[in-house]
Amino acid sequence: MTTLTTTFTDSSTMLGRVLRHTVRNPSTLVMAVVLPAVLLLLLNFAFGGAIRTGGVRYIDYLVPGIVAMGASYSASATAVAVADDVRQGIIDRFRTMPIARSAVLTGHVVGSTLRALLGTAIVVLIALAVGYRPTPDPVRWLAVTGLVALLLFAIAWVATAMGLATGTVTGAASLAGLLQLLPFLSGAFVPVETMPGWLQTFTANQPVTHVVSAMRALLGGTPVGNHGWLALAWCVGIAVAGYAWATRAYRRRVVRS
Repeated sequence: MTTLTTTFTDSSTMLGRVLRHTVRNPSTLVMAVVLPAVLLLLLNFAFGGAIRTGGVRYIDYLVPGIVAMGASYSASATAVAVADDVRQGIIDRFRTMPIARSAVLTGHVVGSTLRALLGTAIVVLIALAVGYRPTPDPVRWLAVTGLVALLLFAIAWVATAMGLATGTVTGAASLAGLLQLLPFLSGAFVPVETMPGWLQTFTANQPVTHVVSAMRALLGGTPVGNHGWLALAWCVGIAVAGYAWATRAYRRRVVRS
């Protein structure tokens, strides 16, 4: 077999391992649904009436932000899973086997992305049940799906790097928890214009704001503007940075062991 074929086969095997772990321990998938769903219901019904969003129903404004929040929550599960593999010596066992080294990382990243996509789909169904009414055409639905998948893919690489860099479950969970702050410091839940001036500079230009704004425009049938290409640029940049960090951390951990 060629190197590419071998890498694909090994990566598929590692992906199957991650998916089997998800089936046997569904708590990660359950939490990927429960936490965003609870936040959706809480913000919409408890605080939605007090938030002004320029004529847009708050549920329609909120859902893209909840999707971004769910993406940030997925980082913790991925980082912890990778760190647990390091702690148990599973990473060391895999590297002694005749498999592509990238397969271990790819399996975690793709598995995390698929698990988070499923969780996101369930959360959107819950949102539809409580009154969310998006109005995109099929092309815009495809664009939204692609953007969400790219966001989850980028976060998965960063989370994988965190798990490798820390090597402990506690450290990985704590480091990944920092990503969960970004949606709150963005335009995910309230308009950026309602924030203090000193905070607006950061919130208006950070990646979550652009991703959420692009999703909101696509789902609402309004012009995307600069948010579209800025969201793509941020996601691609984060994915590349996460990949570089993860591969470097993997090599360094191999050298130390």
